[in-house]
Amino acid sequence: MSIRVYIDGEMHDEKTAVIPIFDRGFLYGDSVYEVTRTVGGRPLDLDLHLDRLDRSSVQIGIPILPRAELHRAIQKTLDAAANPDSYLRVIVTRGAGEINLDPAAADRPRLIVLVKELKLPSDEDYRRGVDVALVGVVRNARRAVDPAVKSGNYLNNILAVAEAKRNGAYEAFMLNAAGRLVEGSTCNVFVVKRGVVRTPAFEDGLLDGITRRRILELAAGAGIPAEEAHLIADDLRGADEAFLSSSVRGVLPVVTESRRPIGDGTPGPVTRRIMELYARHLEEVALSSP
Repeated sequence: MSIRVYIDGEMHDEKTAVIPIFDRGFLYGDSVYEVTRTVGGRPLDLDLHLDRLDRSSVQIGIPILPRAELHRAIQKTLDAAANPDSYLRVIVTRGAGEINLDPAAADRPRLIVLVKELKLPSDEDYRRGVDVALVGVVRNARRAVDPAVKSGNYLNNILAVAEAKRNGAYEAFMLNAAGRLVEGSTCNVFVVKRGVVRTPAFEDGLLDGITRRRILELAAGAGIPAEEAHLIADDLRGADEAFLSSSVRGVLPVVTESRRPIGDGTPGPVTRRIMELYARHLEEVALSSP
């Protein structure tokens, strides 16, 4: 198992991977990124992630890198790491320059691809579910740092995780300034009530997760009612079931909020069905790998 890091055309390991101290991604979090995993050695939903990387770049004014360059860098890094399956992170910073907040001070975008061994939650977490905490840290407003931009400016999420961890929770769930449930610090949120799957509405200020979108498609194909909705904290606490999603973790049951049971405190039948559908999707991706 190994770690490999591609930086502007050169391959490194964890000891030699460095960027200039004046890179704006380091100085200001002035960067965009995407994270996914491989399945059977193949990056999961890669072009959907790269499409979102392009959208994030456009929204904050970082030039879009050619798709062919991204594909070459990703495959080169995966081949160098040679893991059975990998965690994959693609980062584009605005570049380096004088210490100056003006974006025009940057020289050129820097491409970084980080690949390491894939590590998933424990089997017990998938089987029994996890505890989350609704934290007091409010999610960034869309008119400030839009959560729809997957940027390196992550302090809002870091503070949320820190609060959740102080309370012994696995993950932080966040509200927006209007008190609506939006997302986790590194995941999307789903609740189930009377058999209907609901996830926070995009316009309430959240990242449009690739796995979130996939789950809505899988649910629709299986005849499971699923919809976006304006949710509040009580929709989570009063749900029959809940689960979270991310590209690396897939679908993970949520059974308690601050140690208070959600439903009967165990992964429910709809959650387990969604997990089965998503596992089947991963199997199909693995079988389609060259």
